[in-house]
Amino acid sequence: MSETMTHGYVAEGYGRVADAFRRNFRHGEIGAAVAVFDGDTPVVDLWGGPRDPVRGLPWERDTIAPVFSCTKGVAALILAMLVSRGQLDYDEPVVRYWPEFAAHGKDEVTVRQLIDHQVGLHILRDIRMTLDDLHDLDSVAAVLAAQRPGWAPGTRQGYHPVSIGLYLNELVRRADPAGRSIRTFLAEEISGPLGVDFTLGLDADLGGDRIAHLTRTIGLDLRHERNLPWNQAIPALLRRGQLFRALSVPDLGMPEDFVRPEIMSVELPGSNGVGSARGLARIYAAGLTGELPIAPEVRARIADPGPVPAPDAVLRTPTRFHLGFRKSCPAFPFGSSDHRAYGTPGMGGSLGFADPATGLSFAYVPNRLGLTLNGDRRCLRLARAVFDSSTRRTRTRTEPRRSAAR
Repeated sequence: MSETMTHGYVAEGYGRVADAFRRNFRHGEIGAAVAVFDGDTPVVDLWGGPRDPVRGLPWERDTIAPVFSCTKGVAALILAMLVSRGQLDYDEPVVRYWPEFAAHGKDEVTVRQLIDHQVGLHILRDIRMTLDDLHDLDSVAAVLAAQRPGWAPGTRQGYHPVSIGLYLNELVRRADPAGRSIRTFLAEEISGPLGVDFTLGLDADLGGDRIAHLTRTIGLDLRHERNLPWNQAIPALLRRGQLFRALSVPDLGMPEDFVRPEIMSVELPGSNGVGSARGLARIYAAGLTGELPIAPEVRARIADPGPVPAPDAVLRTPTRFHLGFRKSCPAFPFGSSDHRAYGTPGMGGSLGFADPATGLSFAYVPNRLGLTLNGDRRCLRLARAVFDSSTRRTRTRTEPRRSAAR
């Protein structure tokens, strides 16, 4: 079996990342990209394999792909920008910005509790919402505000895979003086100024053949999966349980079909981000260095390790959320051992995060969809290689020498 050709470059000292990236292709990878920034300097930018194995189209430097819940981390950075401007406060009640949210005893729910999945709003009760309904953001806001919590807010946590993006979108619309949605805010204040490939959804004329073809892991490819989350997978396959219900708000179909126009045309700020690994890593780098207008004290709060891992009522495994981000924990280890790194993984294996302890920002985007929502072996292998490289190299602030990837 011939080895998959990879392209791009790595800076001196980051050969372990290139080795891990190539190794992934020997363990079921199809096409993928990985990028790392040291501060604002790119030190890893690799891609390889086919973006569309059916048509034999290679993964190119400008290939983009859906990154699913990695979108949540970008939305959390937008919240941090609003907090820095004094337009939002993590510890204020949501009703300060969104009065209608008070319905059904939610009047004391804080922004922090909402964005850290502590209110039990992962499903929609007593109403069915379709993708068509999502085009009317005012109507969506009315539906969300009328929901009742699944438990006493702040007493439990349960991951909101889809619905949290809808709540975040309305919170941003209420807090932003211009009333912008996350899609518009992202384009005007992050992706545009930084010149990166990262959008919320995708206009029909923006993707074309640049979009990677997503492939579900089935059949013999299952041999490349380890430690399958059966406590998540079996209820989902049987179409029952909290996770299945939470993933059906609304029903988005199968993950491999996520580039359908009807999904790409709506705003799902927790689910339908589209971009390159380079673009996602660059956004995290800009947040880490202050290039994005996030105040130092807010960056320090984001970098705090946050609470201890707690049982998750939806994922059914201990998780750690903090100010809209995921934090490292035994079930999902990434970044330095001090747990200051922050980011979010995406369904199928993508991952983006920043690590204040090392000054590194990381993103990985594949097109073979793994079977876990909690960190895929491929991305965690790469994240570990990045950490190993950072602890072994001599840190300088000069431009690193770059070596070509194979």
